[in-house]
Amino acid sequence: MSTERRPPSGERAERKRAAIVQAARRVFLREGFGVGMEQIAAEAGVSKVTVYNHYGRKEDLFTAVIGDALEDALADAQSRTEECLRSGNDLEEVLVETARAWIRGMATPEFLALRTLVGAELRRFPELGRAWKVNGPGRFRSIMAEVLQGEVDRGVLAIANIELAITQLYSLVLYPHFAHDTYGDAIDEATTDQLITDGVAMFLHYYRADRPAPSA
Repeated sequence: MSTERRPPSGERAERKRAAIVQAARRVFLREGFGVGMEQIAAEAGVSKVTVYNHYGRKEDLFTAVIGDALEDALADAQSRTEECLRSGNDLEEVLVETARAWIRGMATPEFLALRTLVGAELRRFPELGRAWKVNGPGRFRSIMAEVLQGEVDRGVLAIANIELAITQLYSLVLYPHFAHDTYGDAIDEATTDQLITDGVAMFLHYYRADRPAPSA
């Protein structure tokens, strides 16, 4: 006989589950992961038993919050990224617009606060790191890899390691926001734009197929 817990199903249950996740996001960001489930239940306007019926452990609820928040933050950015990268327009312009979409999704105060919260819980809850990697910036890697490989195949770029190149592009245009956030700073709009335009130009210059080999 199966003892596997099955969460409630149906339209009403989905509405309650959404309310619980939204409430949990607010409470986690406000109070941290140590908050009790009864506080989350009160925020959602449901009983603690209802919360446990939907999410057997606080870790399960936290994972749902991460997935929901990443979807909210990055769905538009992913759509814009795919639209830009498949447009066939000038590659530099496309990468600049793509990077701006990333910043709009991933450099918001709430996204950065959630990232900090995940980082604080990784030692106790390493699954969060994997969920963040797949559903965060990692969700853009497949389309980025497709476009860059296409430019390599056309002879425009010379990239031996596509995965490394994507990480390098992130490092130029996106990761500075993560680094500054760790010590409570924020990058202003003008610097953000310069990081994007200069970073994309540097990236394309380094990987252009006709770049002269460095002298010995």
